[in-house]
Amino acid sequence: MDILTQVAALRAALDQLGVVLLSTHLENCVYGHDENGDHPHASTSEERLEEIRVTLNRFLK
Repeated sequence: MDILTQVAALRAALDQLGVVLLSTHLENCVYGHDENGDHPHASTSEERLEEIRVTLNRFLK
């Protein structure tokens, strides 16, 4: 029983880490700007939305 509790705690911690990494990716890579105010990966809204979909699919598997 103790091992299962530890496994559950580890899974919860990894899920939270995933949320932080996903949030950071969205903020910096998908919608972020560099220090000049330019978007480092100039893309259309549709391309950014597709990147979000792909990223979420990877995260939720």
